[in-house]
Amino acid sequence: MSLTEQLLRPLLASPAKPLITHYDDRVGSRVELSVATMQNWAAKTANWLVDEFDVEQGDAVAVRLPAHWQTAGVLLGAWWCGARVVAEPEGARVVFTTPDEEIDAPAVAVVSLDPMGRGLSTPPSGGALDYLSEARMSGDQFFPMQPTPGDTPALGSSTVDEVWAEATARAAKLGLTASDRVLSTMDWTVPDGVLDGLLVPLAASAHLVQVTNADPAKLSARREAERTTADLTA
Repeated sequence: MSLTEQLLRPLLASPAKPLITHYDDRVGSRVELSVATMQNWAAKTANWLVDEFDVEQGDAVAVRLPAHWQTAGVLLGAWWCGARVVAEPEGARVVFTTPDEEIDAPAVAVVSLDPMGRGLSTPPSGGALDYLSEARMSGDQFFPMQPTPGDTPALGSSTVDEVWAEATARAAKLGLTASDRVLSTMDWTVPDGVLDGLLVPLAASAHLVQVTNADPAKLSARREAERTTADLTA
C-alpha cells in the first residue's frame, strides 16, 4: 500500500473534515482544505504523473517547493503512484519547482503557489508545464495498476514502510492524536522537513495548520483563531 493510502485511509470516513489549513503570511492568505479535497488533488496529481510522464513505482520525482497546500497535493500524488520524492533534479522523471526557479531538466512542472489555485498568469518557458492548469484536467480518482510494495523507495533513501514507521513513531512520541490541531511553521525540505512538518501530523490523522513565511507577531492570534493544541517549529 502506498504512503498516501496509509495516510488518507483512516480519514475517509469523514471526508468533509478539514485536513490542512494553510496560511501564507507574506501574501495574507488562508485556505482550508478538507480530506476529500486533498484526496482529489492527490488523485489528479497521480494520474497526471502517470499519464504525462510515465512515472512508475520507484521513479524519482524532485520536489523543490515550500510548505504549501499545493505542495501537499504534489507529494501525496507522487507517493500514490509509487514515486520516490527527492530534492535534487538529477535523474528525476519530473521536477516540481516554483515560478522563481529555473531548472534545466527534461521535464519540469511549475507550481504557481497561487492561494486560490489559479495557474500561472503567463506560460512557463523552455517547455516547462503549468502544474495547476494541466493536472486539474486529470481524473478525480486514481486506481494504481498494482499495489505499492512496502520496500518501494518513498522519501529520499527511505522506503514506504520506513517512512510510515518513522512518522507514526514521531507522532506517538509527541502525543498527537486525531483530535489535535497542529500549528506548524516548518519548511518542507526533503526529506526531513517533509517528514516532521507534513507526515507526522497526517500520520496521527491530526488537522495541520501550516503557516508559511510566518510573521512571529501573528502566531499567537493564529493559535487562538484555529484553536490549535500543539506546535511544530523548526
